[in-house]
Amino acid sequence: MSPSIREQSDQLKAAAAEQLPAEVVATFDRGIHDFLAAGIPTDAVRTGQELAPFTLDDATGTPVSLDDLVASGPAVIVFYRGGWCPYCNVALRTYQQELLPQLKASGARLVAISPQTPDESLSTSEKAELEFTVLSDPGSRVARQLGIAFQQSDEVLDAQRTLGLDLTKVNAEGATYLPRPTVLIVDRDRSVRFIDIQPDYTARTEVADIVAALPRDA
Repeated sequence: MSPSIREQSDQLKAAAAEQLPAEVVATFDRGIHDFLAAGIPTDAVRTGQELAPFTLDDATGTPVSLDDLVASGPAVIVFYRGGWCPYCNVALRTYQQELLPQLKASGARLVAISPQTPDESLSTSEKAELEFTVLSDPGSRVARQLGIAFQQSDEVLDAQRTLGLDLTKVNAEGATYLPRPTVLIVDRDRSVRFIDIQPDYTARTEVADIVAALPRDA
């Protein structure tokens, strides 16, 4: 049996605690604690809500609209921080291997959205050999509209730079907003059937939970 996303993420956290500088680990841990204490934003998108139309570029720069995503059935929309995030990569690879085959059988579509530039999204897609759509959300505008975006603290941004990551260089428009890890299932009428928002950026929605929330006649 394949390990769960949670189990894989726990392994990553344990490795990071051993390999990264102690002050960086402490900074990231404080960030997680603060997000958990704040909880899910009160203005975040909810089940039953109809999403406003949006159009974002895919990894090749081709515009893809929300209506395109739900044209033939429900869409599973995954908001992730970026290809630089190891926890995101674990989730995307798991969705590729375990979720995508089940979605193909049911007619649902999988799409992943991050604030990275299209070029960075292409790199993410190529490195992970993803077979589903990857979109760029400049400035996390769609994520902000959905109430799931947050602004990185200066302390965390500085810690990331010590590790060689500068969000202003990998994100479209140089923005430092990021989405909370979120999975939505959106029906053809653009209504939200399912949503799972993770305040802890090391946590992700498990495949079984997504499959269980899909319409039976999808």
